[in-house]
Amino acid sequence: MSKKIGIVMGSDSDLPVLQKAIDTLASYDVPYEVHVFSAHRTPEQAKEFAQTAEEKGFGAIIAAAGMAAHLAGAIAANTTLPVIGIPIGSAGLGGLDALLSTVQMPSGVPVATVAIDGGVNAATLAVQILAVCDKTLQEKLKVFRLNNAEKVLQKNAAIEAKYNL
Repeated sequence: MSKKIGIVMGSDSDLPVLQKAIDTLASYDVPYEVHVFSAHRTPEQAKEFAQTAEEKGFGAIIAAAGMAAHLAGAIAANTTLPVIGIPIGSAGLGGLDALLSTVQMPSGVPVATVAIDGGVNAATLAVQILAVCDKTLQEKLKVFRLNNAEKVLQKNAAIEAKYNL
């Protein structure tokens, strides 16, 4: 059985962003688990999840939080698995606060950080991490890239046909 991806959000209000990650992982047939743990309101549960993730078969963890966005760092502090942080946009600062909190980790405790609300990229990066040792996932990623390129070329052809008379 292949490794699974842990998905942790600080609040269920983050689910719309995480749903994109869930859908992306499902499109690759990558198993996952989804949890709500807060670095500030349920720190012991977040810590226990991180500390036991490797033995439970996880290959990487996606952690999403807004505002103070401490969740990805708290998870990373308690595991050696790769942690991918998704800063969640908020009304106050548009997610810049979460971005800076997620990306500014101390040396030796890295968190790979994707764009604000970047659920698809977080999941794709997680798949790429697992694909290092999984040829089936490597092939699926190649097909995904080729399909994306084809979509862009189709859009280009439509624009050229309309505007380049």
